[in-house]
Formats: sequence, structure tokens, C-alpha cells
Amino acid sequence: MAQTLPSRATEKELLARYSRRAGRSVNLAGVDEVGRGAIAGPVGVGICVVDANTDDGFPCRLRDSKLLSPRMRQNLAEPCIQWVKAAAVGYAEAPEIDRYGIVGAMQIAAARGAEDLRARGITLDLVLLDGSHDWWSAPTLFADMPLPPALPVQTEVKGDARCAVVAAASVLAKVGRDKIMEDLSQSYPAYGWEKNKGYATKAHIAGIGRAGLSAQHRKSWKIPGVKQGGSDNNRVV
Repeated sequence: MAQTLPSRATEKELLARYSRRAGRSVNLAGVDEVGRGAIAGPVGVGICVVDANTDDGFPCRLRDSKLLSPRMRQNLAEPCIQWVKAAAVGYAEAPEIDRYGIVGAMQIAAARGAEDLRARGITLDLVLLDGSHDWWSAPTLFADMPLPPALPVQTEVKGDARCAVVAAASVLAKVGRDKIMEDLSQSYPAYGWEKNKGYATKAHIAGIGRAGLSAQHRKSWKIPGVKQGGSDNNRVV
């Protein structure tokens, strides 16, 4: 099967449409999450910003981060940062995932990324979001939870493969979270996070069997081999 190559067609059409409506140049945020399906570690949200002045010449090897080797992602990170107007990755930690749920945690991560950009003078005007579900705008039951800014959102199925700005956000989010998990593996060596990045591999599950759950595990999740409510493997290390 031929590999889908990203383009700027969707983001440029959105930039043109919303710039006409606003009567000025607008900032479009390409957004993708990483770590949603892991059982340990944070969830991350990458945000890459483009506008009408962004060069059409995005990094030539840019793809959905899942299709790239770790070395290729590392090599693309700096070119992606140089290509876009601005970029940020926000994170929500495992205890926040347990408290607010994965969608709420993704919103927290997005809010932190957007605040990072705002602090650097970058205001977002619209969002191009990977996937079919607009989690950015989803209602919340929690009054104490930071939320991303209320903005127009367009979802794009396989946006991380089809849209260059979303692919760039995907790469930066993946590189950033992988580094966090590699660093955490130094403090929690039992789980092999430097390799599995917190996902439920056999080696990770075996590590839980030996060492129990850590403070970085998502304890509200069904974790293979861990009984809910009182198992020895629920002890926190």
C-alpha cells in the first residue's frame, strides 16, 4: 500500500477562509496527541502554529510520527521547529489522567501547550485536530481543570498523515514524550520504559509483576495482570 504523504492543502484552505472572515492574518494550530494508549507516563499534546507567511517547503521526510523510526523523528524535530511559526508540547501526568479521564487530561495538556505559546506572544485562532472526535472542545464536569482556549476546530481523520502541520505536531509530541519516558526509566528501571515508552508490552507487564505499580502508572486503567482493588501488584513503588 502506498504511503500517504502530507500536504499543506487543508491548512492553507483553512488559513485563507478564516483570514478572509477575520480581515487579518490568522494563526492555525495543528494538533496531535501522544501517549493516549499507554498505561504509564503522561499524555502529551503537540501544537504547531502556521500562518499565511509559513513556507510551503516543510521538511521533506515529514510523515506521521508512527511511520518514522526514532532516529528519523529525532532528526526531524529541529527542522519542524524551524519550519513552523511556533511550537509547543503540553503534558498531563498520570494522576491527572486518573482524576480527569484521558480526554480531560488531553485538554489539560492542550491548555498547557496553548499557554506556553501565549506566554511567547502567539495567539491561536483555529485548530486543525487529528482524528474524528473534537476532544479539544469537549465539555467537562470538573471546575478545577484548565481548558484549552475556545476556538473553531476542524477534525481531520488521519490528519497526522495527511496534513503537514499536524504531522509536525505529531513528531514533536512523540519526540518529547519519548524523552520523558527515557528519563523516567532511570528512576523506575523495573519497567523497561526506555524501550516500551509506557505501553503495555510483555516486558512492561512482567516488570509490574515483579515491582508493582509505580507512581507513574495510570491506576484507574485496566492493566493486564493487575487485579483491581487490593492485589499485591497494586502497591506503589
